[in-house]
Amino acid sequence: MHVCGTHQDTLVKNGLDTLLKKCGIEIGQGPGCPVCVTTPKEIEEMLLLARKDVIVTSFGDMMNVPGEQFSLRSMKSEGCDVRMVYGIEDAVKIAVENPERGVVFMAVGFETTAPTTASTILNKPPDNFSILCCHRTIPPALRAIIEMGEIKIDGLIEPGHVSTIIGTKPYEFLSKKFGVPQVVTGFEPLDVLMGCWMLVKQIQKKEAKVENEYKRAVHYEGNVKAQKIMNVVFEPCDIKWRGFPIIKGSGLKLKQKFEKYDARVKYKEILNEIQDKEFHEPEGCRCGELLRGLISPFDCPLFGQVCTPDHPVGPCMVSIEGSCNIEYRYSDH
Repeated sequence: MHVCGTHQDTLVKNGLDTLLKKCGIEIGQGPGCPVCVTTPKEIEEMLLLARKDVIVTSFGDMMNVPGEQFSLRSMKSEGCDVRMVYGIEDAVKIAVENPERGVVFMAVGFETTAPTTASTILNKPPDNFSILCCHRTIPPALRAIIEMGEIKIDGLIEPGHVSTIIGTKPYEFLSKKFGVPQVVTGFEPLDVLMGCWMLVKQIQKKEAKVENEYKRAVHYEGNVKAQKIMNVVFEPCDIKWRGFPIIKGSGLKLKQKFEKYDARVKYKEILNEIQDKEFHEPEGCRCGELLRGLISPFDCPLFGQVCTPDHPVGPCMVSIEGSCNIEYRYSDH
């Protein structure tokens, strides 16, 4: 299993998935798409803020993820002030230009993007700016997949982008406790093939350790400066992932001293409206099972029929890092 949408793109675009299956190697995608693992409730929080005349900002992929009735993009067409941004800096600029209105940025992503959010908070953005923090961390999710026991994983290809920040050390407990071989891998086709080769060698030798194929970008200790910035601003929290129960310590939330930038604190009275409400996957959507590595896109009856990139039912078809979107773009469906 790998946990990175870019790895999935490399596999399918270059036909490596088909090639490797002929060699007896099957690689499934786990919860490596940040847009895909964001829960329906988090999306509904942003939709509710938009309805209450708050300027809400988000990355492009998140704009199209369906909620119960609307997406952020459809809310924009209804007259709500919803803006696509390329980064958190764009959202801060909007806040500066609109001092009389509240501006919320949907902070989505893993350890790769969390340092940028933390750095922005440390730079003291204007008081009318806040974030809806949806950041998550990868190692606890991998532990959850293994402990759930739904699928036997012979080896893990760890994400290169995340690993440039956290290094290789945070993965070691998975090999020591669960006996799972791991390789941190880059994103070129040769990187992925080398990663598979290194995993197969470990399996043949009955070894379980963390190896680093992506040494040109990833170091054992990771990006220490980025880690320090994250630790100053965030603290771990328990959080639900789409398709998963609550995973302990897998989320990031702003520490109390930065709560004036926490949209859930600033707009608590508004968000209380949906605080205890349960939101579910769209009918027929199997994104949750896909993110746990239990099925492929072709196992979903909606894939390529009802659910397409132009009319997505679930987030795995929306995001360019989602398995369904990637399979639709490259496979003979």
